[in-house]
Amino acid sequence: MTGLKTIRPEDAAALVREGAVMIDIRESDERAREYIPGTVHRPLSSIEKPGTLGSVAGGPRGNMVIFHCRAGMRTQANAGTLADAASCESYVLEGGIEAWKAAGLPVKVDRGQPIKIIRQVQIVAGRLVLLGVILGLTAHSFFFALSGTVGGGLIFAGISGFCGMARLLALMPWNRRVAAKSM
Repeated sequence: MTGLKTIRPEDAAALVREGAVMIDIRESDERAREYIPGTVHRPLSSIEKPGTLGSVAGGPRGNMVIFHCRAGMRTQANAGTLADAASCESYVLEGGIEAWKAAGLPVKVDRGQPIKIIRQVQIVAGRLVLLGVILGLTAHSFFFALSGTVGGGLIFAGISGFCGMARLLALMPWNRRVAAKSM
């Protein structure tokens, strides 16, 4: 199977009421702050083998799953892998949790959880670049190297998929709750 059919949030909610299983493929740090109640959490990074999700499907609708991420892009990009892992009738929630919320359907929010790691990286990197520029202009031109180093690190992260700043931020005390509260 190479793709999945999309389903509108309202139709997905009706299928869930009839017994279909909704699977949240976002990572733990994304889900910790906001999720659709009743969904099963299976991060995309843990879905590898065909048929691995078969045990979560069931109910009066038979074996049926609906995958969702934040906006639907991740589920669409990985539709083949997800379809193979489900080995049953499966769909992609059109527009992800964002469309679900826009349709007025219930979402559980925990504002006590930290913001996503990628946003934390953006905030820290942006502050360091700005600081490097300000200090480079006002104190010493050597501080422009700070901005260059951060920019180089972001380029490396984009090319390699490894972000040292994200790894470091994940170890911070405010982010440890996410790992402990994996749903």
